[in-house]
Amino acid sequence: MKYNKHEKFCDRILKVIENGCNKLPTPFTMFIELFLITAVLSAICFHFNVKVINPANQEEIVVNNFLSRNGLTWLLEEMTTNFSHFASLGLVLCMTLGISLCEQVGLIESILKSSVNNIPKLLIPYVIAFLGTCGNIASDTCMVIIPPLSAVIFLGVGRNPVAGLMCGWLASNCGYSANLMVSGTDSLLAGITNTSIKILLGNDTTFAIDSASNWYFMFASTFLITLLIGWCTNHLLEPRVGEYHGEKSVSLDKPLTALQRKGLKNARVTLFVYIIILLIGIVSGVLKNPETNSLIGSPFLKGLIPIILFMFILCGCSYGFTTGYLKTEKDVSKCFTKAMSSMGSFIAFCFAAGQFTALFNWTNLGTVLAIKGADFLTETNFNGPPLFVAIILIIVIVNLFMGSASAKWTVFGPVLVPMLMLLDYHPAWTQLLYRIGDSPSNALSPLSPFLFMCLSVVNEKYDKDMKLGSFLAPCIPTVVLVQIVWIIFTLLWYWLNLPLGPGCSIHMPQGIL
Repeated sequence: MKYNKHEKFCDRILKVIENGCNKLPTPFTMFIELFLITAVLSAICFHFNVKVINPANQEEIVVNNFLSRNGLTWLLEEMTTNFSHFASLGLVLCMTLGISLCEQVGLIESILKSSVNNIPKLLIPYVIAFLGTCGNIASDTCMVIIPPLSAVIFLGVGRNPVAGLMCGWLASNCGYSANLMVSGTDSLLAGITNTSIKILLGNDTTFAIDSASNWYFMFASTFLITLLIGWCTNHLLEPRVGEYHGEKSVSLDKPLTALQRKGLKNARVTLFVYIIILLIGIVSGVLKNPETNSLIGSPFLKGLIPIILFMFILCGCSYGFTTGYLKTEKDVSKCFTKAMSSMGSFIAFCFAAGQFTALFNWTNLGTVLAIKGADFLTETNFNGPPLFVAIILIIVIVNLFMGSASAKWTVFGPVLVPMLMLLDYHPAWTQLLYRIGDSPSNALSPLSPFLFMCLSVVNEKYDKDMKLGSFLAPCIPTVVLVQIVWIIFTLLWYWLNLPLGPGCSIHMPQGIL
């Protein structure tokens, strides 16, 4: 491959990053070390009386010292809970059970044979990018499902499965806020935004935004993100990853047998019946929010993980018993056991990451960092596009160390929303700027548990020697390009003064202030 001088320089930078990250210790060790560093930092900040004022309630927030009697008591009482309640532990293990069952019985391979073969190879990354971007309607579940399936698709069509997994990982993260439909994330952030509005206008105000306040912009962004990730996968990511020389466990060249076609038909019938049952539950109100009679905050959305898990299990069993791969319930149990046997390293990682995450929250270091970043913005004299870009970039930086979108917005919202309202910008616009900064960098966050889940999948199935740096380096150009183009797209939207959502403009409506 020929490079111009600029490309050679970029390649050298990526190589330095890759080599540096590859020298990092194992995920378990790294998070133990981060735990110790956080413990020392908490003691230092406590000694120097580092504190901030929470703009949401005007309460003083101080850094809790872990190297104290209170810190020791907290660890002894909460260590087990820190591990068992680690957010991604149950999600990843549940989804692994379902996906692995479908993969072992051959259902996934049959689905791919009947569908993917009709799609040109160069278009496959675009399909994955679209599904991954829209998949965020299932929240973090998308990050568990899409990457491993993307690897299988790439392997089946003769492309590098590692590149496929990276494509799925980027699609699930970079466009996390974009979607064709209004998602639970929209409702969650809108609620925090409305609370922030009341800081300026008072609790009696009727001015508020709804869940669809960013819908037009995010609808258009879905296609933008899809095109960017698809193009980057074909032209930047896969060439850097190189050819795959490992075992090709999935082949889509051979046609389906009569038994496989029958199994696939039965799986489709099972899925159809399952969907009908869910629809009946929704229409009847059983799966709706009993207070609002809507899907927002409903058992359906809150229980999406077990609902998806049951779907995988039912369809996998239907296919497996039809084709003869499964003969008794003992065979199902063996599939589950085999699925969990490959998750040992991830479970160990969750123990260490759970302790670090809990400590980071307990010390209040994340909250202090976010408020300090917001305070910096309030002290600048920026306005217009320079201010917008500054907000986005600060969110990008904070997002690398504080993953939760709602947690960050709970801190930033009460500062940014009133500040930009006084500058004549609609709260929905401020919320949108936050979401632009909160999305692409998710793929590069070293604190993301799903990142190490993907690395674990690569090590287990495709490349046992791949390290963190070798996984992240090919993803960096895509993340940077998506972030830059999305910012430009946002500014164009601003200059054209396009509506953000139904009845929602960029500037404040008259008569509110």
